[in-house]
Amino acid sequence: MSLKFTIVLDPEVEEELEYLATRASNKTVLKAIVKTLRLMKENLKHPSLNTHKYSVMKGPDGEEIFESYAQNNTPGAYRIFWYYGPEKSVITVLVITAHP
Repeated sequence: MSLKFTIVLDPEVEEELEYLATRASNKTVLKAIVKTLRLMKENLKHPSLNTHKYSVMKGPDGEEIFESYAQNNTPGAYRIFWYYGPEKSVITVLVITAHP
């Protein structure tokens, strides 16, 4: 049985999700992000997440950052950047953005 996590969204992530929700053209992207957040909550090892360390940046207190895929094989595919904490069984999402 895998560990379940609580997802905490950075305020900027909440704003990005609200923005995506207001535009009909982003319906597919928003659906993929919501599905990815659900998978992260239930099973971080799910193969479609392609979760891996992202060494280019650190969390606010030096935490290791991880990247999970919300989309793949799509131009501008969305990625979710997150870290463990601040408490046990909590994941904090720092950024949700399109891959350059």
